[in-house]
Amino acid sequence: MSPETNKTTEKMTSVKAAWDKAPAGPKKDNALKHYQAAEKAHSAKNDAETNRELDAATKALS
Repeated sequence: MSPETNKTTEKMTSVKAAWDKAPAGPKKDNALKHYQAAEKAHSAKNDAETNRELDAATKALS
């Protein structure tokens, strides 16, 4: 795995942990949509799109 892919995988783990801890509600629901899009992009090996979606998920939780 490239260093960029490792960072993306770590970021996915971090965002997922934050999502797991978040209280139920519209913010969490919105973040889940972004996280699922990030998973799809990650399986397509599109790190740029994955990171954009992870950033959007993080923003949705804040």
